[in-house]
Amino acid sequence: MLGFALLWGVILLHNASVAACPSSCHCMEKNGLTVVQCMSRNLERIPPDLPRDTVVLLLAANHITHIPNHAFRELHYLQELDLSNNDIETVDMGAFLGVSDSLLVLDLSNNHIQSVPKEAFARLRAKISLSNNPWHCECTLQEVLRELRLDPETVNEVICHTAVQEEYAGKPVIQVLDSGINFCNFHHKTTDVAMFVTMFGWFTMVIVYVIYYVRHNQEDARRHLEYLKSLPSNSQISKDFDTISTVL
Repeated sequence: MLGFALLWGVILLHNASVAACPSSCHCMEKNGLTVVQCMSRNLERIPPDLPRDTVVLLLAANHITHIPNHAFRELHYLQELDLSNNDIETVDMGAFLGVSDSLLVLDLSNNHIQSVPKEAFARLRAKISLSNNPWHCECTLQEVLRELRLDPETVNEVICHTAVQEEYAGKPVIQVLDSGINFCNFHHKTTDVAMFVTMFGWFTMVIVYVIYYVRHNQEDARRHLEYLKSLPSNSQISKDFDTISTVL
């Protein structure tokens, strides 16, 4: 009787797990672990109703464009997450909150990611693949990569598609950084140049205004002087007055 009750409990637990599986995915158990397979399902977003006991989540080869905040926060047992071969362009800073302690493998390769906020991968211990994305190499990316455990097999495929210095475009990011290049220095220099240009512009505007003001005042003073010159002098007025008196 007790054995039957245990068996019935296992069946109910299995059915509950299957019932929680998103309609666009296939859920199965592999070596006692819940695997959710959602590959090549034309998904445009991450399914919101994933089983909470998911350990492996396969979302590769879809059309997902965005990883929002708290996308996996209920998946406290998640160890492997495959988001490769999607159309991902943006990753929110809180995208992986809730799985930072459990996640062991994260695949974001072959997407359209150019940059990510520094906070997006905070505290992640997972081995991460970021290869074959159109990365823009600048200060933030440098700071992000230095905190990550990159997949050693694909690390040289993380390429600068564009960069703050064009000469580094097309080169592996790690190779550039290992050569001693510091993108953050370029960032500060660019900021300094922008500030200098701005200050120079304001200074030029002030000079132009002063010159205009002086010239305008000189023109007014010249017209006023000519007007005064055109007025009859006191001696001329006296002579005219004497002439009038004589006539009278």
